[in-house]
Amino acid sequence: MDLDPKRLYILLAVARTGSVLAAADDLHVSPSAVSQQLKKLEQDAGASLVQRTPRGTVLTPAGVIVAEAAEEIERAIGNARDRLEKSDGPSGTVRIGGIPSFLRTLLVPRLAEWRERYPQLLIQVTEGDLNSLTRRLRRRQLDAAVVDLDSASESDRLPAGITEQPLLDEPWKLVVPSPWFVGTDPVDLTRSSWPWLGVDASSGSAAAIARLRKAAMLETTSVHEYYETLTALALVAAGQGIAVEPALALHGMLPDNVSVLDMPGLGTRRIVLRRFETNRSLHSPVDVLVALIQEAVSALDLHAAAG
Repeated sequence: MDLDPKRLYILLAVARTGSVLAAADDLHVSPSAVSQQLKKLEQDAGASLVQRTPRGTVLTPAGVIVAEAAEEIERAIGNARDRLEKSDGPSGTVRIGGIPSFLRTLLVPRLAEWRERYPQLLIQVTEGDLNSLTRRLRRRQLDAAVVDLDSASESDRLPAGITEQPLLDEPWKLVVPSPWFVGTDPVDLTRSSWPWLGVDASSGSAAAIARLRKAAMLETTSVHEYYETLTALALVAAGQGIAVEPALALHGMLPDNVSVLDMPGLGTRRIVLRRFETNRSLHSPVDVLVALIQEAVSALDLHAAAG
């Protein structure tokens, strides 16, 4: 017995659609072509495979056996196709946005390694802050965005269809000129002769500073205002003030004459990944990148980052 696999698919189409006419339409061939192939298949099998009834065409017991064999072949081919696709690795473009400290410390240093692991995966990076990244994500100019929030502050309302996944909680740190507070335990902010450096109100550190000032009943006026961590560190190093920065932002950035102190009441910064809800396969390019980011976060040493 020699059964032609191509004719097996025709038998499957008849079994699934319930008639020769419907199978022909599904296969984009003529009804006569379907009938001819069925007859040849029956000759090869040495048995009648289909039976015409008032309700349509049904399989005979022999037809059921042959159709089940055809389904096994179909599944085997599908499994082989899936394995081949997975062996090639994920492919496509992922547009990821992120806050500067996260990109600089965790994501950018791993781009070359990730490209080597997944050569067909193209990662496009965009730097921004909470507001700009959320806006670009909402407009679907990004596939995902890593943003930061002060843990004690009320979270902003997520746009429809966007989900949030926690990545990391890290401490806020007090950044001061090195000669200050040497040998002082605990830190007494009221003894400081340096002013606070001002920061944009939308920044997460603004909430931490406000919380600390309120607890210590400190002056709220500031002479200088900054946006970038590098600017804050330059001002602190120049003896122009003190600042609050997250541990991750200080990684590899500290000038020699700047010290980093733990301060009760500062709280933590929450870093989260936002993306659109999806029902796609877990092997989609975005899911692969999210898994890579989680892997990088799990390997992070916050103590080393703050040093």
